[in-house]
Amino acid sequence: MYAVVKIGGHQYKVQEGDKLKVDRMAGESGDKVTFSDVLLLSDAGQTSFGESLENANVEAEITEQKRHDKVIVFKYKRRKNYKKTSGQKQPYTTVEIKKIHK
Repeated sequence: MYAVVKIGGHQYKVQEGDKLKVDRMAGESGDKVTFSDVLLLSDAGQTSFGESLENANVEAEITEQKRHDKVIVFKYKRRKNYKKTSGQKQPYTTVEIKKIHK
């Protein structure tokens, strides 16, 4: 059984037991989260989507809150004595999918 879920503006194909890195979510490690924006549900070859999924949801647990490795941004204009370096670490949340409800 798998589902396509919309989390933070992105769509993810999930199954029970999957671990996902999604954009930063509020919560601590060990908190339970429910995603009710299910777009597609497939179970043993039966696929359903649209209005038939109004009651479907996906239960998950937050496993960690972290930040990705630093991404370096370097701007340079030749012959103009212009160089600028900056960087950022994008925060993310790792969630583990526990159960998919129809």
